[in-house]
Amino acid sequence: MFKKLNDIDSAFRHIRLFCIVYTIALTLICGFTVYKCFEQVKVHEQRLYILANGKAIEAFASGRKDNIPVEARDHISSFHKLFFTLDPDEKTIQTNITKALYLSDNSAEKVYSNLKEQGYYSNIIAGNISQEISIDSISVNINQYPYYFRFFGKEKLIRTTSIVTRNLITEGYLRNIERSDNNPHGFLIERWSILQNNDLNTQNR
Repeated sequence: MFKKLNDIDSAFRHIRLFCIVYTIALTLICGFTVYKCFEQVKVHEQRLYILANGKAIEAFASGRKDNIPVEARDHISSFHKLFFTLDPDEKTIQTNITKALYLSDNSAEKVYSNLKEQGYYSNIIAGNISQEISIDSISVNINQYPYYFRFFGKEKLIRTTSIVTRNLITEGYLRNIERSDNNPHGFLIERWSILQNNDLNTQNR
């Protein structure tokens, strides 16, 4: 009789041990599953889908710090293209300059006013001159704030009889501001100045 009781007690201990191990294993599996689910949700939250020309394009969200150099260079590039790409049309010039001035403070407006007073834009229109800009490089120092930058590029002045190529080097600082339709990168160019803008060569047409 005592042997039977010992067998029952032993069996009960084995069953209890099995139940404990099984419960712990289930808890670990459930915990791991919940963790992986949250991880997947986080990954999917960082994905964006942009609709372009009827096609859904997948994009990934990231912190702004990761994109500062890229966005800063694009902001600087956009400003210079708008400011220096000119055609012999007063309305086009005014439209481009207005867009450029949204990306900068009054330092760019002063440069524009000086050029206007010197008759630069009038000469562009009167001489049927087109001005194009090409970018060589843009360096941005994100280790200090506001972010210092230097722009290296070339201007081409296309006249009826010749093409004049000019060297262009500018510098300035970038300050963070709120993004808007007129300023999608959320940067403002400050203390902008032209360091070099000299003729390199003239090519007859």
